[in-house]
Amino acid sequence: MGKKRKHSETEAAAPAKKDDSAPERPKRTLLGWKDKNEDAEESKAKAASASGFRNKEKVLVTCSRRISFRYRHLMLNMVSLRAVKAQLLMSLLSLRALLPACFSRKHKDLYMWMVKSPSGPSVKFLVNAVHTMEELKLTGNHLKGSRPLLTFSSNFDKDVHWKLLKEMLTQVFGIPKEHRKSKPYHDHVFAFSIVDDHIWFRNYQISVPHNEADKVARGGLDKMTLVEVGPRFCLNPIKIFGGSFGGPTLYENPFYVSPNQIRALEKRNKAGKFAKKVKAKTRRKMHELSNPLEPDEFTVLSLLFLVMFSSLPIKMCCSVFME
Repeated sequence: MGKKRKHSETEAAAPAKKDDSAPERPKRTLLGWKDKNEDAEESKAKAASASGFRNKEKVLVTCSRRISFRYRHLMLNMVSLRAVKAQLLMSLLSLRALLPACFSRKHKDLYMWMVKSPSGPSVKFLVNAVHTMEELKLTGNHLKGSRPLLTFSSNFDKDVHWKLLKEMLTQVFGIPKEHRKSKPYHDHVFAFSIVDDHIWFRNYQISVPHNEADKVARGGLDKMTLVEVGPRFCLNPIKIFGGSFGGPTLYENPFYVSPNQIRALEKRNKAGKFAKKVKAKTRRKMHELSNPLEPDEFTVLSLLFLVMFSSLPIKMCCSVFME
């Protein structure tokens, strides 16, 4: 009787079976068929982006109490433009963890702070030429939550303080890439330009024709147009500080004139007009006193004629004559 073979020997001696199954079908998408290699590359890219830096900073927008309706509407317009990354709060409690753009009002003037909290720097602006969306009623329109294109004029690269302001405006008005609430396209532009040492802000919609005949090819900018949406405002930089709402002064605008001084000069000019009128009256009186009228030969005759041919009493006639 022969010996039994071991189970491992029988497995090794068995011939390998051929794989008669059909090759795996590639994945179908809206853009066509995808191979396994493409899926692997996409998964690697997603893993790399997930492991990279993700911007989690937020913008806190605050305002002081008793602000005028126009400035309040401007603040709400700015919050609506930055619906993805802005929070509207009326207190400064959680300010340290955020990068705020703070509005405050002083009498008739609007001042805006842009602060990188908690270490700084911070910038103080005077806001002029304010026009809200409700005032302008422009025809432009863009989707809420879409990412804007930030454009800066070439003047921002000339001086150091303009470069710093450019970086702060980019952090305040820019929306991080691949934000969970942002739309994956650009349909409007934020334009920042420097004119007369002031920063002018404009918001434009990127308008593209939707007809099949006028369809724009990728990269074709000839048929694209810009339509203004609003709001409009002008920023006059006053000071740049090294810390948060204070610290060493990094830059001070030599051409800045306080609006209080401008109003005081206007009042002085108005007061000067009234003073000129008073001086003219006193000069006229002094001239009449120093140069009295000589007695006229017809004065007595005119008085007699008035008494004789009028029914007024003599005292009344004398008073009328003296006047």
